[in-house]
Amino acid sequence: MELGAMLRQGRRVVVAFPHRGEALRTQRLLRRVEAELAEEDTSLPRGPALRFVVNPARRGFVWRDLGLALLPDVQVFRKRPPRADARLGRALQSFADLRTGDHVVHEDHGVGRLIGFETKEVAGVTRDYLFLAFRGEDRLYVPHEQLPKVSRYIGADARAPALSKLGGKAWQNLKSRARASVRELAGELLSLYARRQQAPGYAFEVGGDWLERLESSFPYRETDDQLQAIEAVKEDLEAPRPMDRLVCGDVGFGKTEVAVRAAFVSALNGKQTLVLCPTTILAEQHWNTFRERYRDFPVNVDMVSRFRTRADQTRILDEFREGKIDVLIGTHRILSRDVVPGNLGLAVLDEEQRFGVAQKELLRSLRLEVDVLALSATPIPRTLHMSLSGLRDISIIETPPQGRLPIRTTVGEYDEELVRTALEREHARGGQAFYLHNRVETIDEAAAKLEQLCPALRFLVAHGQMAERELEERMHAFLAGDADVLVSTTIIESGLDIPQANTLVVERADALGLAQLYQIRGRVGRSDVLAYAYLFYPAASELTVEARARLATLADHTELGVGFQIAMRDLEIRGAGDLLGPEQSGHVAALGFELYVEMLNEAVAELSGQRRVVVRPVRVDARVDAYVPASYVAAEALKIDLHRRIALAEDEDELRELVASTEDRYGPLPEPVENLFAIQTAKLKLARLGADYLVFRGGRATVGPLSLGSVEVRSLREAHPTAIYSTQKREVSLRVDTLEAALDLPDAIVQARLAA
Repeated sequence: MELGAMLRQGRRVVVAFPHRGEALRTQRLLRRVEAELAEEDTSLPRGPALRFVVNPARRGFVWRDLGLALLPDVQVFRKRPPRADARLGRALQSFADLRTGDHVVHEDHGVGRLIGFETKEVAGVTRDYLFLAFRGEDRLYVPHEQLPKVSRYIGADARAPALSKLGGKAWQNLKSRARASVRELAGELLSLYARRQQAPGYAFEVGGDWLERLESSFPYRETDDQLQAIEAVKEDLEAPRPMDRLVCGDVGFGKTEVAVRAAFVSALNGKQTLVLCPTTILAEQHWNTFRERYRDFPVNVDMVSRFRTRADQTRILDEFREGKIDVLIGTHRILSRDVVPGNLGLAVLDEEQRFGVAQKELLRSLRLEVDVLALSATPIPRTLHMSLSGLRDISIIETPPQGRLPIRTTVGEYDEELVRTALEREHARGGQAFYLHNRVETIDEAAAKLEQLCPALRFLVAHGQMAERELEERMHAFLAGDADVLVSTTIIESGLDIPQANTLVVERADALGLAQLYQIRGRVGRSDVLAYAYLFYPAASELTVEARARLATLADHTELGVGFQIAMRDLEIRGAGDLLGPEQSGHVAALGFELYVEMLNEAVAELSGQRRVVVRPVRVDARVDAYVPASYVAAEALKIDLHRRIALAEDEDELRELVASTEDRYGPLPEPVENLFAIQTAKLKLARLGADYLVFRGGRATVGPLSLGSVEVRSLREAHPTAIYSTQKREVSLRVDTLEAALDLPDAIVQARLAA
């Protein structure tokens, strides 16, 4: 243990953590050495000691004369990236953005509707309850401890589901039919995954001076998420099996840098990299980025696209075949060509969801042979779903680069005046604008109209049916600032990087899909000036329900890094139909997406031989008030979310972190919320003991059913003379005055077992 050695040498060691929660968690995990968390303004001790501090130090040092070592946490505690990003599991839980009127699924009772969230006093104890309506006049109050059983209903399409009847067999039958079909699907998914795990991959050597030099030449400061993604990719490259990682991150959040470093590692190991993009312009932008980053290094980057001459293309492909080119960038056409790499090690797929079916098949076979890194700004639900099932490794970059501002989004009926103001305001501050008109037949008319509206501005038209060369030239002209407004079809959605364009007007936003709208909106707001997006529709009366929901989502999600939630909502609005094929959609419609995914996860775990621990229902019956007061958290959705997070916490560390983040967000915990946390802690302890219940009433705490031997009972009595063990009921009881003391009983039993 490195720390122990340093302390024995008489050094004072300071380990810097980016977050307080991580410092506390690591402090609890240390076995052989003691660490203290140093608060601000405290001085270091004179003798050898270990201190944790909260400070985002990126490099460490050892100062021998002072006997002092400062180390960043990642240097001391090499973190294994979790198999899937922890936020993914949580994303499903935050499906719990429940609003009244939403359809919900109760695991035991079926599909109902949420009428409200009520704090009620029952038999002298105040608790929070969900109030649900089922078919007919059936109503149900669900106490907060059963919240993990309730999830938001997301169906296979946007139709409202049929409500279930309370009681009866119908719901159980639906569940068992779905379970059988899910097992089949899980079997197929797992066989691909297993082939990948067993496929011999290439274990890259990661590290060395060259890589460090490339990393330190990055002109920006990496965000935490970005560093995590880079670290995870490095570990995948080191592993002796092919990598298959999806990096999701908003447009401009630094996904390309992850690819730049991965391709560099591949080149250092004498392997080649293919970078595939959906459009030529994007390929060209990548080419510029890669060349710029590799400027001072002997890495050879080239690009094939329709804009290179035939002779150039032949030469480049020959050089790639001979291994003279390290990184080849191009559109997915590279796949269908006679591209035979000399020694391919890595394939980078940008916006994979925009490739066609045939290309995806080719990619699938690639996955078994080389390391694959996919980048996406809006994960499409299928990839999303693979990752939710933990079958694909995934990293999310949600933190915006420093100085980035959210996009101010306006949604409304088309308004010429507003269009003129928007375009002229952008021109006045020296920027450029996009105007999206999605019909090629009438796009020139639209541009002419705009010229009349704003005679002082220069307009350029671009659309996908133009000759390739012409389209490319126009895009270049816009990039070079030869026009103020680009009037175009949705071709602007894919990855164009024009930081000086910061106003977007979409004429018929109701006609576009959510992921598409989101991607297009991501074309603006790429620098540190405030960006504006205007999403217009013809007349409110003509909007379909789905279009209205889509636009509302975009208006809700103006904050940065919401690609993931958007994909979740997209999944919801479009439903999970396309996600799983027609046969499975029937089950998704019957059970709702969340319960369906839960079943899929179970089937995957079972078929891959991991026996999942069946969570036994554990009951804590304490006559205390446990609820979230409105004065503490006002919004209903946030209350429900807090309850779910508490109930879903799987260990005490997670609960402690949740306490810290709750206090951070809402202030010190009031007593009823403290009780909620205390009750959940007790449940976790009971589950560890193997007991089913803890009852605290009338000054007595009882835990059972438990089997204790006479030695265990004796050591329990030594610690707690008033403890009584009833062999008939298999219960331990103890006289106590407070809930705290009652909750200590499971600990006392554990101690007695250990002592025995």
